[in-house]
Amino acid sequence: MGVIGQNEMLFLLQGLKWTLLLSAIGFIGGGLFGLAIALARTSERSVFRKIAASYISVFQGTPLLMQLFVVYYGIALLGVSIEAWMAVAIAFTLHASAFLGEIWRGGIQAIPKGQTEAANALGLHYFSRMKDVVLPQAFKVSLPATIGFLVQLIKGTSLAAIVGFIELARAGQIVSNQTYRPLLIFGIVGAIYFIICWPLSLYGARLENRMAKAVR
Repeated sequence: MGVIGQNEMLFLLQGLKWTLLLSAIGFIGGGLFGLAIALARTSERSVFRKIAASYISVFQGTPLLMQLFVVYYGIALLGVSIEAWMAVAIAFTLHASAFLGEIWRGGIQAIPKGQTEAANALGLHYFSRMKDVVLPQAFKVSLPATIGFLVQLIKGTSLAAIVGFIELARAGQIVSNQTYRPLLIFGIVGAIYFIICWPLSLYGARLENRMAKAVR
């Protein structure tokens, strides 16, 4: 069995860096596109609602692993050379936008209609109505679910290894193959995931309990 030294731990930390970076890109990019999807899903125009609903159905109804394959190899078939990290970032952004869009759609529709009617009575146009009245409340309502999805997104980055992207789980596999200590290495990898995800899950659960008490 090989020795697990400084170089091996630094390699794992390098993989952790890419896991966090990929999660941030997917969550931020998915948030921006997800907001557009949520607004389209709650639009008064049926064509926007149908397009957004179809988009969500595609990405929620297919495995993330398949989405990674389609983006990575699909872009290559178009004759465009793309690095693995870019393809993975695009796939995770599209994936996250569908889920966040649906989460925030629920938040928007959870806001009492009286809020919108009051904004209309004050003469606020659509942009001001959404920015100042509806969206702040909708984001607050949907925050626990948003945090829950972020946790799933962080863990889902482990699938990026399928197209050659070296994140934390793939880095652990490489170190395990070099040291022949899979139980120890993946125990360390699992502990790192737990340290990242457990506080987020705990925070989301506390927010959910706090909101439930406020409703009562």
